[in-house]
Amino acid sequence: MRVLIRQAVFGLLLSAAACQTGCAYVRYFTPLTLTSKNSRPVNHAPWDALLKKHVDAQGMVNYTAFQADSTALNTYLVTLSDNVPNNTWSEQERLAYWLNAYNAFTIQRVIRAYPLKSIRDLGGSLTLVNTVWDQPFIRLGNEKHTLNDIEQRIIRKKFEEPRIHFALVCAAMSCPRLRNEAYIASRLNEQLDDQATNFINDPTKNKLTPADKPEVSSIFNFYPRDFAQGDNTIQKTINRYATQKINPDATLSYLTYDWSVNEQRK
Repeated sequence: MRVLIRQAVFGLLLSAAACQTGCAYVRYFTPLTLTSKNSRPVNHAPWDALLKKHVDAQGMVNYTAFQADSTALNTYLVTLSDNVPNNTWSEQERLAYWLNAYNAFTIQRVIRAYPLKSIRDLGGSLTLVNTVWDQPFIRLGNEKHTLNDIEQRIIRKKFEEPRIHFALVCAAMSCPRLRNEAYIASRLNEQLDDQATNFINDPTKNKLTPADKPEVSSIFNFYPRDFAQGDNTIQKTINRYATQKINPDATLSYLTYDWSVNEQRK
C-alpha cells in the first residue's frame, strides 16, 4: 500500500511539474477569440504621432524619449484595451489593430524596464512558457493577456498572412524595422509589402549571395510553415521581394539572431 501511495504522490508531482511548463506551452495551440461587442475601429493617429517622433527611418527607437511620452502611449493603449475588434470590422481593420497592439505593448514593456541590453532579460528562457512574451501584462477587455497571445493565438491563427513576420517587432536588432508610422486599414497591403521589401533586402537581416546558398533571417526558420502555405516556399517569398534573386532550390542557412535592443545609438 505504501508503495502504491508513493507512486501516486510521485505521479501527481510529475503532473504538477509538467503543467508548470507543458501546460503553458499547449495553450498556444488554441486560438484565442476576443471581441468587444460595441467597439468601433480605432483611430491609430496617437500611435502614428509617437512613432514619427521617436523612431527613425531605420526603425531604431529612442526609448528614453518614449519614456517621457509614456502618458500618451498609455492613453493610446487604454483605447486599444477598451476596443477589441469585433466582426463588424473589416479584416484589414482587425489586422492593423493587432499589429499596432503588439508593437505598442512591446514598447510599453521595454520602457518600463529601460535601460536594458535585451528584451529577453525581462523574462525566463523557456520558449512559450516563461519568457517576457508569456507575461500577462496586456489588458484586452476585462482580461490580461500576453504578447504571445496576440501573435501566436490571434494573428497567426486567424490571418493567413506571412507578411506579419515583417511587421511584428520584438525590440531586437534582428527584428524587422519598427515602421515609423501606424498600420492603417486603407494602406495595409502597401505597408506590408514595403515592410517585406525592406526586410528581405536589408543585408544585415538577409545575405542573398551566393544565390545557391544564401544566409537568411532566422525568422524564416522560426516559422517555416507560415511561408509554405499552398505552393509557396521560403525561397519564393524571398524572391517575391528581393532585388537580388536566389535560386528556387537554394540551400538556406540561418543567421544568428541578434537580441540586443533596437535602440538609437549616439
